[in-house]
Amino acid sequence: MDTLGIIFTVVLVIAAIIAIMYFVGRRLQKKQAESQQMIDQNRQKITAFIIDKKKAKISEANFPKSVMEQVPRRMKWMKLPLVKLKSGPQIVTMFCDKQVFDAIPVKKQVQLEISGGYILGFSTGKKGEKKPEFERKLTWREKLARKVQEWQSKANEPVKKNK
Repeated sequence: MDTLGIIFTVVLVIAAIIAIMYFVGRRLQKKQAESQQMIDQNRQKITAFIIDKKKAKISEANFPKSVMEQVPRRMKWMKLPLVKLKSGPQIVTMFCDKQVFDAIPVKKQVQLEISGGYILGFSTGKKGEKKPEFERKLTWREKLARKVQEWQSKANEPVKKNK
């Protein structure tokens, strides 16, 4: 094979991969939008005492068999943020959003916003205390702009001379 044939083959393979990724991405976006709509419809507030929070595999969390059967195979091996809480007389383990997991207090009574077995948000319920605001994920352009700004500020610093 000559070089032109190799280049054409490589470009063709890359184009096929990009096309596949595009269509799979669109399908995943549709699924995510549907599930987000379902989450918003089933949103409710409960008061609960947070016992513990940890990142663990689903198999270690002692979920019922019905929940374990619905979990996708790839999720069974991943470590997920789990929160153990007491709601009324029941002690329950629930999944949690990563940003909420980082901010949720342990050993405190909080008002949770949940949808099924998933914690979406919380508030401590104390007067005058603000609801925690979560950082939004930066786009790649914003990350790049932040890096450029850091480099520029580093370049503008005066050079220290050794005496």
